[in-house]
Amino acid sequence: MKWSNNIRKWSRLIHRDLSFFFSGMVLIYAISGIVMNHRNTINPHFSITRKEYKIAEKLPDEADMNKEKILPLLEPLGESGNYTKHYFPKTDVMKVFLKGGSNLLVNVKTGEAVYESVTRRPLIGAMSRLHYNPGQWWTYFADIFAIALMIITLSGIIMLKGNKGIIGRGGIELIAGILIPILFLFFF
Repeated sequence: MKWSNNIRKWSRLIHRDLSFFFSGMVLIYAISGIVMNHRNTINPHFSITRKEYKIAEKLPDEADMNKEKILPLLEPLGESGNYTKHYFPKTDVMKVFLKGGSNLLVNVKTGEAVYESVTRRPLIGAMSRLHYNPGQWWTYFADIFAIALMIITLSGIIMLKGNKGIIGRGGIELIAGILIPILFLFFF
């Protein structure tokens, strides 16, 4: 067996095994990368919904407002058990803070209310947290993953021969794949 055939054989084995082992990491980084690319429109960690409505009953002013008078306002929102505190940033505007980051803003004079519900995105949030690197041990694993990506790439480049390999279609695709990020660096 020629040495080049032997290298191709080992490249296929290494490429296959590393690809299987790190496929979960590739998907995590790819999905969280897409979300982070669009972070101006998608919050990767939290889902925030906003509801505007009007409270019909007359509300007390700042001096007479207390927790017992706020809890009934939270019941229709399903948040009565999540009260943490409240304050008045303006004379007639009360802000109520709720567990988990949600809040209620009420104009006690007009009854206009804005409820912001904040819920954690469990799967995308966890993927994004891993993408941001949550700790030292993850740094080691992510470094190993980065090295494995280089090995997967190099083994993929050399494992095929002929028209589909580096001297044929594969070489054209390789050059195109290198030129695209270089063009972005110079022109955008």
